[in-house]
Amino acid sequence: MKILLVDDHTLFLEGLADLLNARGFTIVGTARDGVQALEQARALNPDVILMDIRMPRCDGLTATRLIKSELPNIQIVMLTTSNEDGDLFEAIKSGASGYLLKSLEGKSFFEMLTGLEQGEAALPRDLAAKVLKEFAAQAQRVGEASQQEPIPSLTTREREILTLAAQGMTYKEVGHTLHLSEHTVKFHMGDVLRRLHLKNREQVIAYARRAGWVKENT
Repeated sequence: MKILLVDDHTLFLEGLADLLNARGFTIVGTARDGVQALEQARALNPDVILMDIRMPRCDGLTATRLIKSELPNIQIVMLTTSNEDGDLFEAIKSGASGYLLKSLEGKSFFEMLTGLEQGEAALPRDLAAKVLKEFAAQAQRVGEASQQEPIPSLTTREREILTLAAQGMTYKEVGHTLHLSEHTVKFHMGDVLRRLHLKNREQVIAYARRAGWVKENT
């Protein structure tokens, strides 16, 4: 199993790499934020990415969505200190194959990683129960809201651009990250403005935060 490690804490990153190497896993690379994670995923095509959530420039949830949209075969497991239900649910919705807390015991951690190769989700029982309960509640909310006025939908590319812009990236930086020209990024943002009936970039960013695509403290 080829693994890419993503975490902004160098000491933890080095320790985890040593631990996994000692257990026979192959560490193909490391990254310290979501932008580097996307670049390394493209270059290295790992089997699995172990991804932190709280990171500078681009958080792990955003990086997960970006990577899964381009490289859907890569399995991503969040490895984090966050036990917030919102992070757990958003990770699964973003395409993560698992969600593990850094406080997990070593034996359980390696069992979860091994299970990925057999098609199992790297998700402890208590967290799996929360996910099932939340999805059931979402299904009920969708049914209740079916008669309300629909919110304009955005394409995957538009959401990617909007999410990165909401995290403070310039159009040029967004274009570099997504392999698009700055002109193309501006075109997509203009289209988003028109469809959402918004007036400027600041209103679009506020919309992204209200939608939960990016948090205020990321």
